Amino acid sequence: MQNPNDATGRIFDIQRFSIHDGPGIRTIVFFKGCGLRCRWCCNPESQSAATQQLTRGGRTQEVGRTVTGGEVMQEVLRDLPYYRRSGGGVTLSGGECLLQPEFARALLDLCHQNGLPTAIETAGFAPRENVERVLGGVDLVLMDIKHMSPEKHKAFCGHTNEQILENSRYIAVHAKQLIIRVPVIPGFNDTEEEIAAIAGYAARLPGVRELHLLPYHRLGQDKYTGLGRNYEMGEVPPPTQSRMSALLATAEQSGLICRIGG
Repeated sequence: MQNPNDATGRIFDIQRFSIHDGPGIRTIVFFKGCGLRCRWCCNPESQSAATQQLTRGGRTQEVGRTVTGGEVMQEVLRDLPYYRRSGGGVTLSGGECLLQPEFARALLDLCHQNGLPTAIETAGFAPRENVERVLGGVDLVLMDIKHMSPEKHKAFCGHTNEQILENSRYIAVHAKQLIIRVPVIPGFNDTEEEIAAIAGYAARLPGVRELHLLPYHRLGQDKYTGLGRNYEMGEVPPPTQSRMSALLATAEQSGLICRIGG
């Protein structure tokens, strides 16, 4: 069996001192590669598994690098006192970490060897065997459910949602903890009916107690320009606070503990 320190994977960033991707202060490891093409994606550089050139502020940088588990942990362990004091840990994000299951599991195992709580952020669009490989090393799953309609999901995300929903049911049964998150996107899923449908589905998943509504923003728009791509959501304004409050009230009717933000 390969030493997890020697396992290799492709990432595009490691972000320290995050407070939005799981409890406490966390380090986020951003995996490169995703099977979805959500119109609003704020990390378009995460979608391709290949390295890319990204130009921002007149500077061009290469995005994407191959690293070992040991190299990632060297950086993660720099902030060990902050994890201990805050109840934080490490979150694997992306992109989609489930598309690199061996590397993801190696990092999760290394975290546990060092006493660090683990989490993943996932859209769930990955083969079941990948989910099974990774899930045993995860303390908290933060999973997006974007829409209940397969057709609308395909129109805005590039693929239908059947595999995602199937994986959500498996994860709900086998995960230590699962929180459902909904990116609230104007024109896509920001009606009371759509949020009620997602919240109702989440409430029926075994063990799920929380649902987070994540308001759409345009913070990644300049990355599309830097990659030579068109940003399809450029004219779409973020939802207002009053709109988010109304959708929160709708979601709460499911009986779940709901909040705005992750």
